[in-house]
Amino acid sequence: LGRAIVRHPQVFLFDEPLSNLDAKLRVQMRVELKKLHERLGTTAIYVTHDQVEAMTLGDRVVVMRDGWVQQVGDPMQLYNEPANRFVAGFLGSPAMNFATVKVTQQNGALWAANAGMQIKAPPAHMNALGRYVGQEVTLGIRPEDLHVASAADPTELGFDVVVEVVEKLGSEILLDVAVGSDTMVASVEPGVRANIHDRMRLALNPERLHFFDMQSEAAI
Repeated sequence: LGRAIVRHPQVFLFDEPLSNLDAKLRVQMRVELKKLHERLGTTAIYVTHDQVEAMTLGDRVVVMRDGWVQQVGDPMQLYNEPANRFVAGFLGSPAMNFATVKVTQQNGALWAANAGMQIKAPPAHMNALGRYVGQEVTLGIRPEDLHVASAADPTELGFDVVVEVVEKLGSEILLDVAVGSDTMVASVEPGVRANIHDRMRLALNPERLHFFDMQSEAAI
């Protein structure tokens, strides 16, 4: 890298430069590369299989699968508005939860339901999901968009779960939970008390839900 810098190139090409480093050094070098890029202002094309590197280093991210471009955009655009299930599952740690649900219509409202949950579709998805009434789609929920339901607010949208694994990480707790026949991960606040086999209710923000076509895997 030093030899390349002294030649003042127009573009830097990086091919997974941090892949052989241990976790701690990888984080440190990622920060240094970011600082270097900001200082030099030179265009850099950076190839990586690590979504954290892509999200933290890239101004624009190109997600590819089997040689085909899946989506191009800034990191937060891809995170918030994934074009398909592959992009949605690639960006984010822990990865997005997926479940197969059937779209039904009751009293003018659309519902996404399976054996473990029944979720009212948010207004933003009403028109698009209307084409799928009576069909199955894939529901996507990010772990960080789930939280333990408040007993003081019974109107919160959510579903009942059984805790299978508790991972205490200090700044957060990761709960692996059973939702009917599905398993999901929830990232909850460190003050939450949860033990294996506990039954609880998880709530979600309906505006943060994602839906994907079962065949094409494209976002709905």
